[in-house]
Amino acid sequence: MSFDSKVMDELNWRILELLQEDARTPYSEIGRRVGLSAPAVAERVRRMEDAGVITAYRAVVDPGKLGYGLEFFARLRVSGDKHAAVRKLVGQLPEVLECWHVTGEDCYFIRLRLESVGHLEELLRRLSMYGNTTTSLVLSKTVDHRVVRAPGSEPSPA
Repeated sequence: MSFDSKVMDELNWRILELLQEDARTPYSEIGRRVGLSAPAVAERVRRMEDAGVITAYRAVVDPGKLGYGLEFFARLRVSGDKHAAVRKLVGQLPEVLECWHVTGEDCYFIRLRLESVGHLEELLRRLSMYGNTTTSLVLSKTVDHRVVRAPGSEPSPA
């Protein structure tokens, strides 16, 4: 089902922004901020879910507090018919937070959370069976969880 752009009005964009900032915000609070009743907010959210605009709600955790203090990006260049095997492997590795199939010289960008450099070495050994890897250690994050906003809009006041 495609989302009708007429339905994605200014209020829906504002509701979507608030849910992206904190999905646990009660509909009554969202309604107070946008000038709607809680049932009206719930109906708009339901329509956005049904249309596939809102696809999931999840908890964001601090991997460092769980023993995974190192974050890396691995670029993987694959040749030949190894793509299906790579997709299967990265789908099974719990250390892989995200994986993108990309254009350019590299085929995959893989975001990893690991316990140690030794852990990285073991994981790279497994990935290198499918191609050449280039790895970068994340020192810090410059932008974290940017909210998707309506085209041309400015961040709304809290």
